[in-house]
Amino acid sequence: MTKTDILFTPFRLKHLTLKNRFVQSAHEPSYGEGGLPKARYAAYLEEKAKGGVALVMFGGSAMVSAAWAPSFGQLNLADDAIVPAFQALAERIHRHGAATITQISHPGRRSRFDSRNWIAPVAPGPIREPEHRAPPKLIERHEMAMIRADFGAAAKRCLDGGLDGVEVAFQAGQLINNFLSKDTNTRTDEYGGPLENRLRFGLEALAEIREKVGERFVVGIRMVGDELTDNGMDQQECLEAAIAIAESGLCDYISVVAGRAGDLGLGPAIIPNMAFGSAPWLYLPSAIRARVAIPVIQAQKIADPVTAARAVADGHVDLVGMNRAFLADPHFVAKLRDGRADDIRLCVGANYCIDRIYVGGDALCIQNPATGRELTLPHVIARAESRRRAVVVGGGPAGMEAARVLSTRGHAVTLFEKTGRLGGQINLAAKATWRSPLAQIAAWLESQIRRNKVDIRLERSPAADEILADAPDCVVLATGGEPFRLAVPGAEHLLTTWDVLAGRAEPSGAVLVYDEHGGHQALSTAEVIARRGADVEFATPYRVAGIELGGTNFPTHLRELSKAGAVISTDLRLVRVYREGNRLVAALRHEFSLIEEERVVDAIVVENGVLPDASLYDGLKPLSVNLGAIDYEAIRSNARQEIVLNQHGRFRLVRVGDAVASRNIHAALYDSLRLLKDV
Repeated sequence: MTKTDILFTPFRLKHLTLKNRFVQSAHEPSYGEGGLPKARYAAYLEEKAKGGVALVMFGGSAMVSAAWAPSFGQLNLADDAIVPAFQALAERIHRHGAATITQISHPGRRSRFDSRNWIAPVAPGPIREPEHRAPPKLIERHEMAMIRADFGAAAKRCLDGGLDGVEVAFQAGQLINNFLSKDTNTRTDEYGGPLENRLRFGLEALAEIREKVGERFVVGIRMVGDELTDNGMDQQECLEAAIAIAESGLCDYISVVAGRAGDLGLGPAIIPNMAFGSAPWLYLPSAIRARVAIPVIQAQKIADPVTAARAVADGHVDLVGMNRAFLADPHFVAKLRDGRADDIRLCVGANYCIDRIYVGGDALCIQNPATGRELTLPHVIARAESRRRAVVVGGGPAGMEAARVLSTRGHAVTLFEKTGRLGGQINLAAKATWRSPLAQIAAWLESQIRRNKVDIRLERSPAADEILADAPDCVVLATGGEPFRLAVPGAEHLLTTWDVLAGRAEPSGAVLVYDEHGGHQALSTAEVIARRGADVEFATPYRVAGIELGGTNFPTHLRELSKAGAVISTDLRLVRVYREGNRLVAALRHEFSLIEEERVVDAIVVENGVLPDASLYDGLKPLSVNLGAIDYEAIRSNARQEIVLNQHGRFRLVRVGDAVASRNIHAALYDSLRLLKDV
């Protein structure tokens, strides 16, 4: 017996026998095409079933009504076209012995009026959602009747599509949640006021669904265990609601989450980022499970096998809902089952996936570029037909991924790293307060390349002749770069975020942190400096701080800076710096009025991205078969890189990561996987 064996005990969910306790919780990766789960969507979900998950849920807040616009690319269940798409999807999941359920919902006030049909959002009160900001129309009874019927019709399409059940969204700031929450429901009739009344619409929707699908189809809900907001539903009221729903006999399981989507400050709590410990809200489903007679699932930041096993063994939940963990590694379950727990790529909670959704993108994992790209990139890298020699220069994420891919292919790989430690810029980022879990990305990559017997040479910056001495067939330059320094008068007085995070400088007193990048770097560094007691002003030329960040990360930065007493100034561009005595003067120009103002400070710290180091590349390029060129058409068509521009070349030369241009961890890993997977 191992600590995690309990996770592989079967479980009976209504008529379904689940082969283990792992559930891919419902979510929307925004891979749909015209509201349908086509090839990309199906391949993404099938990978989870192939990887051993017992119950694959999907379709976060899939739309039951066609009139209102989806807010983040949800599936459309209001049209019969979904039925054959679901039939194909269900067949792919079922072939691996997994069951599948989709979540269904109506957005309520969590929508916009000025998209698709230009129909005003509806809600049981006039309070607009802070995130979407559209004032809702007070829902009328004929609309309630129509939407209840839409729930039933959508569930019937799921049944006809071969799915095993539906999960009804009683949370996420959607319509049923709007009825439940006392601060968003201002009705004075039988649908407002006491909890019994506020539950009525949701129970009526469940009754409509049950009438349409019969008793053998699984009907569950995802609900809130505590809305974590003033005047919302607290834990006690949520518990009372859960008991009433369970006792109604209309529901086969309850999936429990914390928080309410749409409230700007709650983004990091609803989908806990790396500032939160493991399973921070487990006590909420635990309290509900103690009072109801139907299965309970938890679906917030259970990311490792030990926490998952404890959640089941200690009686907190019946099934473990995981989402981001399976984005990071869709084969998590199979690896654990096969005794390869050390090989699992654990989610670090960076929330790159969900934050992309919040700004209109698709879900991508910060550390697994194959996730969502199953049609073109492998999760399991195949061995090459013949063994080659490769040299990788640079031990950051791009270089380690290059070494991992090439060595997994079976090639002999030498990796040079100029410092005494692998990890590159991740090592800096992980020093920034609550973002320390990023170090796990580098740790996993290092474990993989060491297992593959990569020849790692630390504290070595090879010249061209040393690289050529290995007679490589492929040379990968992952040399990154250096901080891109601002070209302003007085730039010699400026520190970089690297100086601070690497410990080369510890600015104190009055410190101006200036950000032209818009990501985590400057915000994280400002937090570090402020926590040391400095008086920090964070300035940026953009209209908001952290303009590149999504809704589950920027609130944590702003909260921590506020707690530390930092001031945030937007729309200000640093135009010059000069010394005045033993202090510095920063001239800041307002982006729109062009009025200048000055700050007298003790230090100025700047973030402006990375300027690639091209020196080694320029020296090796004439010696390569491809002269450093990348075949972009081959990238687009997912073909092997075979371009030849120099018949006398001795090796193929590839640049990846920040050695190409200043980007992020995901881009660095994606470069290496897609360019080297066929070498």
